[in-house]
Amino acid sequence: MRTTVDLPEKLLEEAQRLCGTPTRTATLILALQRLIDARKVEDLRSLRGKLKLEIDLPKSRKVRDAA
Repeated sequence: MRTTVDLPEKLLEEAQRLCGTPTRTATLILALQRLIDARKVEDLRSLRGKLKLEIDLPKSRKVRDAA
């Protein structure tokens, strides 16, 4: 999809340099993906202590190790 946006040149250049991406498009895609991933992690962390899971961790680890 083509979209026209007005971005600060220096900001985009610095992001591209720091990320090591070859193009501006690749830089923006990487930045958006990282933003999405970070938000998903935040959402999962917000559930900490709110879910009651009845899992026998030692047993589940043994099953995985045996496979």
